[in-house]
Amino acid sequence: MNQNDTIVALATASGAGAIAVIRLSGTDAITIAEDCFRSVSKAKKLSKQKTHTIHLGHIVDDTREIDEVLVSVFKNPNSYTGEDVVEVSCHGSHYIQQQIIQLFLRNGCRMADAGEFTLRAFLNGKLDLSQAEAVADLIASDNEASHQIAMQQMRGGFSSEIAKLREELLNFASLIELELDFAEEDVEFADRTQFRELVERITFVLKRLIDSFAVGNVIKNGIPVAIVGEPNVGKSTLLNALLNEERAIVSEIAGTTRDTIEDEISIGGMGFRFIDTAGIRETQDVVESIGIKKTFEKIEQAQVVIYLFDAEQFQVQSSKFKVELEKIKNKYPLKPLLVIANKIDKVDDILLAQMQTEIPEIQLLSAKSGFGVEQLTDSLLGLVNTGALRNNETIITNTRHYDALLKALEEIQKVKYGLDSGLPSDLMAIDIREALYQFGLITGNVTNDELLGNIFANFCIGK
Repeated sequence: MNQNDTIVALATASGAGAIAVIRLSGTDAITIAEDCFRSVSKAKKLSKQKTHTIHLGHIVDDTREIDEVLVSVFKNPNSYTGEDVVEVSCHGSHYIQQQIIQLFLRNGCRMADAGEFTLRAFLNGKLDLSQAEAVADLIASDNEASHQIAMQQMRGGFSSEIAKLREELLNFASLIELELDFAEEDVEFADRTQFRELVERITFVLKRLIDSFAVGNVIKNGIPVAIVGEPNVGKSTLLNALLNEERAIVSEIAGTTRDTIEDEISIGGMGFRFIDTAGIRETQDVVESIGIKKTFEKIEQAQVVIYLFDAEQFQVQSSKFKVELEKIKNKYPLKPLLVIANKIDKVDDILLAQMQTEIPEIQLLSAKSGFGVEQLTDSLLGLVNTGALRNNETIITNTRHYDALLKALEEIQKVKYGLDSGLPSDLMAIDIREALYQFGLITGNVTNDELLGNIFANFCIGK
């Protein structure tokens, strides 16, 4: 990895827009930009300007003027990457963007790899590894909850907690290692009582962080909600009512069956991913049986199930509705289930009372008029464990961190067993080293090119 060259990339989204930002970082960033920049103040040189300053002028290729721009100068080490950084704000024409980037390439820059600006920030100590990963999560956040988690991690909430535990464990590890040097004297430098207290505290923190992953993962990726119901029971109307406007977001989701459509909306700052499925009934039809099988597959993937039916049909189809409900309850007894009767504005009070008697947990809804929508959103939010989010506790959303925490907990439990069993220091030292290694993988104290490559390959170019 060559970190001595100067890289360039488009920092804003590709395509035409009002403004585009082109970023350079590296030893020669300011010099290269200066050679292509003509200030409105003819004598102004970028290399002579103070850091964190903005300058108006033109990007020129010899005598050809490409665009009028604003150039921002950030001098090392006070920049995002810790290197000299220049950001050129130009007009958002795709042609202008490419002309300026190609000009910088001809003058000594190299196109940045995916995430290379953030990678350099990590290598230069501006961010630890978990904070660097949070940058990608922040860019990808599409609701309030995922944004809040990413911001918390970028501020170092998670990494500082891990770093503190690692430092305390490292101090005891040093004393344990020292005991090995004096094995013949049979002395103990590490206070076993204090060490046991530390191990208990680390175990508690690790278990809390590991448990938070279940919540963090669904917040980051959207909480999957399977809607089970016949066609024309009002699923689209319901989604638009939840959005409070006629614009349900519909998209083909990779990895689902070809004809599966999912709708994504945000409720109370939480992302919910609604999965439309067919009804569940007894059938001899082969094609219909396949559809019912897929319905159960989608329920399996969901965290919450909504059973939606047309209140007008309850009089003649109540037996079928009850059979379908029992099948879901029996197959998924631990999965939250909301039973919704839609179109209640079209039935009389007698039928409403009958439905509430026969299905006590039923919620009444008129997606068209909006009646019952607020109760439904409250129910959905109530099913999500957001206590940690409200209390500003650390929530894990990254699978790599989750895996490292599981392995660290396993090693810490071995250390605890060693303390309780009176194992010799040399055996405990092995488990302590492995726990420290797993902590280091999270914060970046332990890295290799393969690990960094896997992480930053998922970043966008220019970040």
